[in-house]
Amino acid sequence: MDLQDFSDITKAADKGRNDFMRLGLALLFIVGAVIYSTTLGHVSLPMMVAAGIGAYMAMNIGANDVANNVGPAVGSKALTMGGALIIAAIFEAAGALIAGGEVVSTIRSGIIDPSLIPDKAAFIWIMMSALLAGALWLNIATIVGAPVSTTHSIVGALLGSGVMAAGFGIANWSKVATIAASWVISPLLGGIIAAAFLYFIKRSITYQTDMKGAAARIVPILIALMVWVFTSYLLLKGLARVWPMSFASAMGGGVAAGVLSYLVLRPLIARRAAASENNKQAINRLFTVPLIFAAALLSFAHGSNDVANAIGPLAAIVDALQSSGDSIGSSAGIPLWVMMVGALGISIGLALFGPKVIRTVGNEITELDQMRAYSIAMSATMTVIFASQLGLPVSSTHIAVGGVFGIGFLREHLKNRYAIMIAQIKAHHSEDEQPAIDAFITKFSQASVAEKGQLLQDLKLRMKTLQDPAHFSKRERKELRQVYRTELVKRSLIMRIAAAWVITVPASAVLSAGIFYLVRDLSF
Repeated sequence: MDLQDFSDITKAADKGRNDFMRLGLALLFIVGAVIYSTTLGHVSLPMMVAAGIGAYMAMNIGANDVANNVGPAVGSKALTMGGALIIAAIFEAAGALIAGGEVVSTIRSGIIDPSLIPDKAAFIWIMMSALLAGALWLNIATIVGAPVSTTHSIVGALLGSGVMAAGFGIANWSKVATIAASWVISPLLGGIIAAAFLYFIKRSITYQTDMKGAAARIVPILIALMVWVFTSYLLLKGLARVWPMSFASAMGGGVAAGVLSYLVLRPLIARRAAASENNKQAINRLFTVPLIFAAALLSFAHGSNDVANAIGPLAAIVDALQSSGDSIGSSAGIPLWVMMVGALGISIGLALFGPKVIRTVGNEITELDQMRAYSIAMSATMTVIFASQLGLPVSSTHIAVGGVFGIGFLREHLKNRYAIMIAQIKAHHSEDEQPAIDAFITKFSQASVAEKGQLLQDLKLRMKTLQDPAHFSKRERKELRQVYRTELVKRSLIMRIAAAWVITVPASAVLSAGIFYLVRDLSF
C-alpha cells in the first residue's frame, strides 16, 4: 500500500464519518419530535408516527427546496456556503414561525375531493401515506442532486393515496393538468425573464467603455427595482397571513420602498463606482450586498409558504385524531408544536443535507457571477408575483432553476466567436497583413456595443475606398457580428433535472399509493 492509497482510504473514512454524523443528527431530531408528541395529553401510535414523518418531511424540504433561494448567491460568491446555510436557516425558521399561518387546507390544492373519503381512518392514512411518500421522493431527489418542487411532491402523493382509497373519481384531474402545464410554464418564464435582465445589464453596463460611469447610473435603478419587487413579494407572500394586503397596496408599498432606496443608494453607489476599477469584476461587487438581502428575503417568504407542505398533512392528522366524531374538516388549526417541527426541520435539513443541491443550482448548471445571480433572483420573484395574480400554475423551484438555465443559454448565445473567427480570418491572409488584423481585432474586442458598430462602418468604408490594410472580406466582416455556440450549460444536468420534474408527481403518487395499500387495514 503506497501513500496515495492510504490518503484515499483516509478521505473515504472521513466522508463516511461525516455522513454517519449527519444521519445521526437527523434521526435525533425525528426521535425528538416523536417523544415530544407523547407529552401532549393525547398519546397514540398514529400521532407519534405522524410527528416523526412530519419531521422527516420538513428536513427534506430544507435539504432540497431551499437551494433555490441561496444557490445562485453561493454560486456567484456573494455568499459562502456556511454563510448561506446560516442566513437561510434563520430566515426559513422565522418565516415559518412568524408568518406560517394558523390554518391550512387539509386537502392540498384541491387535488382530491374530501367528500369521497370513506371515513376518518381512511383520511388519516391518506395523509400519512402522502406525507411519507412526499418525503421519500424529496430524499431521493436530494441524493441525486436534482432540485424538485416540494409542492408537486405532496400533491402527487395526495393524488396517489386518494385514488387508492376511493378510486380515480376522487381526483381533480383538471388541477392535475394545470400542474403538468407548470412543468413547461415555470422554467420557461423563469429563463426568459432572467435572460432579459442579464441582457439589459450587459447592454447598459458591461458592454460600455466607461463601465464605472454606466454602473453609477444603472445599478441604483436595478437595486431600487429589486427593492420594489422584493418588498411587494414579501407583503404578498411572506407576510400575507400576518398583515393581509391587496395586490395594489403591496405594489404601492414596494414602489415607495424602491424610490426611497434609490434616493439613498444613488450617491453611495456613485462614490463606490468612482473608486472602483473600470472592469466587470468591480461592477459585480456592487451587487453583493443586494444578493445577501435577496437570499434572506426569499428564505423568509419560502418558510412562510412552503412550511405548509410539511406541516399541513401533519396538522390535519393531529386535528383528526384529537377531534370527536367521524367527520372530516376542510381546514385544521396548526398547534405551535407542529409549526416548530416544520420550522426547525427545514433549518436542520438545510444545514445537514442542503449543500449538495445548493452546489447543483449555484455551480454545476452554469458559471454564475453576481450580475447573473441578481437576474435569477429578480426572475424568481417577479414570475411568482405576476403568475399568481394571473392564475398561472408555476413552481418557485422550476422558476429559479429555469432562470439559471436561461442565464447559461444567453451566455452561450452571446459568447463571441473570437477564437474560431480569428483563426479562420488569419488563415486567409498573408503574413504581412497579420499585424493590421491583430490591431483591429484587439480594438474591436475592447470596444463598447456602439463603438463596435462604428468600427464596422469604418471598416466597410475603407473597403470601398481600398484603404483597408488587412483586406477584410464581406463574409469576414459579417462573421464579426455573429456569435458561436459553446457549451456553457451542462446538457446532462438538463436531462437529469427535467426528468426529475416530470416524474415527481407520478413517482410520489405511486409511492403514496403503495404505502396506503400496505397500511390501510391497520387499526388505531
